[in-house]
Amino acid sequence: MNRLYIVSSGAGGVNYMTPEAYQAIEESSVVVAYSKYARELESILKGKELYTSGMTHEIERCNQAITFAQSGKTTSIISNGDANVFGMATLIVELMDEKNLWDEIELISLPGVTSFLAAASKAGAPVSQDFSIISLSDRLTNIDLIDKRVHLALDCDFVLGIYNPKSKKRIQPYLNFLFRLQEVPERIVIVAQNVGRKEKEEITVTTTTHLIKEGIAYEKVGMNTMIIVCNSSSKLTKNGLVLTPRGYLNKYDMQGELKENV
Repeated sequence: MNRLYIVSSGAGGVNYMTPEAYQAIEESSVVVAYSKYARELESILKGKELYTSGMTHEIERCNQAITFAQSGKTTSIISNGDANVFGMATLIVELMDEKNLWDEIELISLPGVTSFLAAASKAGAPVSQDFSIISLSDRLTNIDLIDKRVHLALDCDFVLGIYNPKSKKRIQPYLNFLFRLQEVPERIVIVAQNVGRKEKEEITVTTTTHLIKEGIAYEKVGMNTMIIVCNSSSKLTKNGLVLTPRGYLNKYDMQGELKENV
């Protein structure tokens, strides 16, 4: 059967790619990718038939990947981070279902390390309790629904990961986000730029107060930024890492024995 891989390339370039992602690309004769991601993966795409396009051409790329697979060419379509986190998995599955190609193409979706998880690992241990992931891009999601989700996530005291905070033209969802931050007590914030792109990567630990004060002029926030808003129990360790306790030491002592009256 014809085969189509949805390859999650992980955060940034090749640093977070999994062995099965490398294997899928090795097996593929054709690779389809967003132009920027193709440049970042250039070293492992040599000798492949390559189809690339720019931002907002996602449907075109997915259709082309399906067409290549239909023609008998084993194909990989690249999705940065994890394909199921604001990536290409949903669109590929939706298009294949609309065209009813399940008896014609074997679809294999491979997971990847997201910028949320990669940024968290660089900052310490900020994500050990329940968390929520929200994109502030209103290109495909209603802006009022985004605002509602941010409000409820903060109100529920989730650790909150924010994708696509703002661009040069898309400012209002970020302004709404900053407004919602004012509704909760101050929290620790991780601002991670270009996660996985070692020469450009920058991890900043700050607070919601600072983020609100800087407003839309904060130069560290853009399309290549991941923001993690910690919950009310998060704190800084003695060496400046971010810690969100899971709760073990509330119930057990330092030797692992159950505390009395707990």
